[in-house]
Amino acid sequence: MAMKRNGKAHVSSDSEGRVMLFKDVSLGPHAAQLRFRLIHFWEARNPIKKTLIGLEMLLIDEQGTVIQGFIPPGRIRKYLPDMKQGSVYQLDNFFGSKNKPVYRVADHIATVSFTWNSEMSVLHEVPISFDEDRFRFHSYEDFEANCDLKGYLYDVVGHMKLVNGQTLIGRPILDEVEIATSRHIMVHLQSHDGPVMKVYLWDQAAADFCKKFNSCANTPTVLLVTTVNTKRLGGTLALASMSSTRVFMDYDVQPTKDYFTWLGSNPEIAKQVSAEVVTKRETLTIADIFSYMTQESAKCTATIDDVVHGSAWYYIGCTVCHSKATKGATSLICTKTRCEKVNTTGVAQYRAKISVYDNSEQAFFVILGDAGRELTGRHASELANKNEGPDHEVPVPEALISTIGQTHKFCVKVTDHNFSGNTRAITVTKILSLDTPPPTEASVENTIAATSEETMQTGNEVCEPSKSRGGSTNEESKRTSASADPEKSKRQRCEK
Repeated sequence: MAMKRNGKAHVSSDSEGRVMLFKDVSLGPHAAQLRFRLIHFWEARNPIKKTLIGLEMLLIDEQGTVIQGFIPPGRIRKYLPDMKQGSVYQLDNFFGSKNKPVYRVADHIATVSFTWNSEMSVLHEVPISFDEDRFRFHSYEDFEANCDLKGYLYDVVGHMKLVNGQTLIGRPILDEVEIATSRHIMVHLQSHDGPVMKVYLWDQAAADFCKKFNSCANTPTVLLVTTVNTKRLGGTLALASMSSTRVFMDYDVQPTKDYFTWLGSNPEIAKQVSAEVVTKRETLTIADIFSYMTQESAKCTATIDDVVHGSAWYYIGCTVCHSKATKGATSLICTKTRCEKVNTTGVAQYRAKISVYDNSEQAFFVILGDAGRELTGRHASELANKNEGPDHEVPVPEALISTIGQTHKFCVKVTDHNFSGNTRAITVTKILSLDTPPPTEASVENTIAATSEETMQTGNEVCEPSKSRGGSTNEESKRTSASADPEKSKRQRCEK
């Protein structure tokens, strides 16, 4: 197909038959013919069971009307081999099903669903020009107004400020292997002169971003992300990618070209940024953490309700990297691949499970490493029973029990590991007293990396939302007790 300079493809054909335009598609069966360009297609899966629901598509007709398409899982094999993004197709016979009420990628009331008698074929020549794409941009104010509604998924374009915490002054280094493992990239994006927004790219969107970013000769500046879901994370607007998300940069499509030109004409905008927006760590409720998984660390203010008994509250870690050490033939060996230190003597490290609550939710937190020392004011090695190993049932020390009723700001780290299986584990990386200023991103980076590694190595940090306690009276008495003794609720021994 010959491509026009305006971004449309023009081809010719003597195709016959009645062609229905997208604007005329209604609900119900149709023995009609559609002609469209396939903008994009993606798998739709159940978010809990991960089972395949079907193949979803974004289609555009000759008048520039966009509609969503759907192929049931049992019919995907029939059509998928001939499907190619950007190609033009003809579809005979379909069903106009009602567009889903949540996470909508098109404004049309109907979805073109493939039925038992649907027939799709590639059109190499038709006397029509089809637009390449169609975007639906929202401003910061629009995203704010539609936050957490789970309705339409709109697009955003802007210039990047940070990529995974790295500035664009020196080109950020993105490790494709590391990102493939973490399945996550976080970008600070500013649209025109609006506030800086956090854009979370997951799975395929993260992989596509990394590939595009690394393939650019010059450091990319402009980013366009389609179909983002708006959420409020700790009181701050956050945009998250979905399965339907695509990413474009600098000169990929006309909107990024236009924005790049605008940015060049407004260099003072590119230099503007609020350091507070970029670097501050948001305080979340426990419910926030459960409802929005993020690789970024966050703060949560909660009251300690209990210390879990019946399991080891510490483990023996490597003296160098603090990862779990196991017994070898003649000595302890570090389990961390990059360390593999032999003949290590080992040192006790905190791995205590506590029950906490706030005004929104109850949960179990796992206190690891230095976070335990910040909570109790004592090193685990001072409290561990040297005559008993951590695998034995070791009594919980008084230093931990005495923390019950105290309220702290917990810096937590939530990753895929925390949400594996049927558990929702929250790992604590740092503990602050209520009057301690929040740390910067850089100040806890090493702690986050170390404790995340320890969590993966030990494999026993399993915690989940705690079950309801005996009754509301008992719960209320504990809350009243915590608030009635403010001195006990605020630890002065926590390190600043």
